[in-house]
Amino acid sequence: MAQIHAIHRNRWALASALLVPAVVVWAAGCSGLTEGQPPTVWPGNVTAASTPQNVTTQNVTTQNVTTQNVTTQNVTTPMMPPATVTSHKTELASPAPPVSSAASVKATVRGQGWDANENAAGSGDYLRRPMAVSGGAYDAVQQASFQAPPVPNEPPPGYLPPAPGAVPVGPPAAGGPTSTRATVTDNSQWISAPYLNSGGQGYLPPTQQMPGTAVPLDIVVEEARTGRFMFGAGINSDAGVTGQITIDERNFNLFGIPTSWSQVWNGEAFRGKGQAFRLEAIPGNRVQRYLVSFTEPYLFWTPISLNVSGFLYDRGFYDWSESRAGGRLGLGYRLTPDLSVSGAVRMEEVKITNPRVLGVEQLDRVLGSNDFFSGQFSVRHDTRDLPFSPTEGHLIELTYEQAFGDFDYPRAEFDFRKYFMVRERPDGSGRHTIATSLTAGFSGSDTPLFENYFAGGFSTIRGFEFRGASPIVNSVVVGGRCQLLGSVEYTMPLTADDMIKGVAFCDFGTVEQDISIDAENFRVAPGFGFRISVPALGPAPLAFDFAFPVAKAETDDEQIFSFFFGIGRG
Repeated sequence: MAQIHAIHRNRWALASALLVPAVVVWAAGCSGLTEGQPPTVWPGNVTAASTPQNVTTQNVTTQNVTTQNVTTQNVTTPMMPPATVTSHKTELASPAPPVSSAASVKATVRGQGWDANENAAGSGDYLRRPMAVSGGAYDAVQQASFQAPPVPNEPPPGYLPPAPGAVPVGPPAAGGPTSTRATVTDNSQWISAPYLNSGGQGYLPPTQQMPGTAVPLDIVVEEARTGRFMFGAGINSDAGVTGQITIDERNFNLFGIPTSWSQVWNGEAFRGKGQAFRLEAIPGNRVQRYLVSFTEPYLFWTPISLNVSGFLYDRGFYDWSESRAGGRLGLGYRLTPDLSVSGAVRMEEVKITNPRVLGVEQLDRVLGSNDFFSGQFSVRHDTRDLPFSPTEGHLIELTYEQAFGDFDYPRAEFDFRKYFMVRERPDGSGRHTIATSLTAGFSGSDTPLFENYFAGGFSTIRGFEFRGASPIVNSVVVGGRCQLLGSVEYTMPLTADDMIKGVAFCDFGTVEQDISIDAENFRVAPGFGFRISVPALGPAPLAFDFAFPVAKAETDDEQIFSFFFGIGRG
């Protein structure tokens, strides 16, 4: 115990002996400064005569030394030689305030928070030097000077406020710099840190980039689940009651044919190439759809994606029955993370049967079997944050399609959706969102009935029956070649867990037989509704809406309540 007190007394005696001349030198160096002018700083040519080049620290015991999450055991700290550079590229975590002795600025030093007000001699930050500030790779041999900032209230990157308690030690050499040095004793070993410049102004000196210490790491990677088998059921006001059975694999291998039964039972068959495969069956009382799809995201190791799909579709409408069988071949290319272009060829055989009324030209010309082919090109820019119920971002898509075969006509479509987040809780939940959308489409004069536009229902204009806001000829809903649909919707949480949300909306738009907008047929339907999210039932929320048309056409069929409800398990 006596030996420890002796060491403490010797250390305080040494500090007192150094303090008085250091203060005199520091006062003499600063006496020529004018008010508002920062002192000249000399970052280079700092000399520490008694500083060893490779100091090993072990079991360091210090007094009045602040260390945070720092463990030093058998650590070698090489002292980098001083250097001069043209500029100091220190990056601050926050904008530097005006130069003041009471200011506090945080700089990121290789992932550590470094407070300039903790630079006092003997602080734990000296044990972490020399360290290159993140983003500041310094060249040690570029120029010979480093100037203080011209305007004190607008310091350059890397300028830190004065460090309270920093004491300059030693006179300047031939008009050169002084240095601030902190020393800590540990078992008769010295740790010196001449890392701050003269005047205590807090400039981080230029240092060379230190090579990192090799640390052995064991990285264990486990593949996430890429395959899903899902089954469920749903009901909504547009499609009636439907079931769903889906097999989805996102790490598919088209040519991964199994060579043994063990590969089949272990799930190794047809897997491992990053391709996508989907098999889907949706039977229902009004709609039936069966789909098989294959996607190669990097065709021939290029950034071009390939999609091939085939489908069967059957739908019973009020005025006729419609069935389709066909396929689609598409190519896509992502220009940026948000911008993509795609092209596709569609081939279908469309059969129209069971007409409710005869003598309507649009319906009579498509009865029976129709061969339909088309080529399509689209440009898509998508910055939405979520696929279901997005809260920020936008979707802009332009599409041009040219049909040929039994029908020859062009088609152009524009789809725009924008989402604004009004407010949220501090933790990011409870978001209030405004969603806007506008869709426009125009089609040629040879467009068949089954490719016309229709409006009315949950997915187009709420407040009307499915296809109940469309042109009618002799009581048959024939649709039109022109559509303009829009919506504005405000969504807000009603519960703290965001599982129940309220919506207020207004849908508007029209569908016309010709390329024109008739104000008498323009529909407007404000309303409100609820969204209920049940994680066990899938990502899409349950939707219940009430809409009240305030503008409509004489032949429209109203429907106040519309809903979407689905159950899925996978």
